[in-house]
Amino acid sequence: MMYAKSHLPTPFGDFILYCFVNRGEHLVLVKPYKGVPLVRIHSKCTTGDALFSLRCDCRAQLKKALELIGREGGVFIYLDQEGRGIGLKDKIRAYALQDEGYDTVEANLKLGFKADERDYSACVEIFRALNIKQMRLLTNNPAKVDYLRSKGFKVEAVPLRVELTPQNREYIKAKREKLKHNL
Repeated sequence: MMYAKSHLPTPFGDFILYCFVNRGEHLVLVKPYKGVPLVRIHSKCTTGDALFSLRCDCRAQLKKALELIGREGGVFIYLDQEGRGIGLKDKIRAYALQDEGYDTVEANLKLGFKADERDYSACVEIFRALNIKQMRLLTNNPAKVDYLRSKGFKVEAVPLRVELTPQNREYIKAKREKLKHNL
């Protein structure tokens, strides 16, 4: 499953960069750690992470997670599953529906998808390859915690709070109310 490995210097510190291939190409940054690692599973968000979209909180979460892991050590997984697993083109179609007044969940449902199509099975293989059985997971998503626990991992959820903005207020509201994120 691991395809490549290299050194990656970043503003958040020096990491070991891995590329794991399993239904996508997933990037994994590892900063040496002691004890139970601080972990972030971050689903790819091209519009937020690379294009600075203000519709979501993805870029802010990515930055804060890398800052925390860079200081403390741990593992950052950049999971190759855009738009809650629906893909980039359909995510942009969902954006168009949001422009018409639908929230992020309603837009996905209107397009024929589940509210959240993400699959974390690649993470299970990544954690096993890295010999991680226990983690402090930076997340607000209880479904992610439940899934990993169901696979035998000991998981402590660590909230990842970022600033609310006028542009992402409705997005955050839908995540809290409809997806039951701890926000």
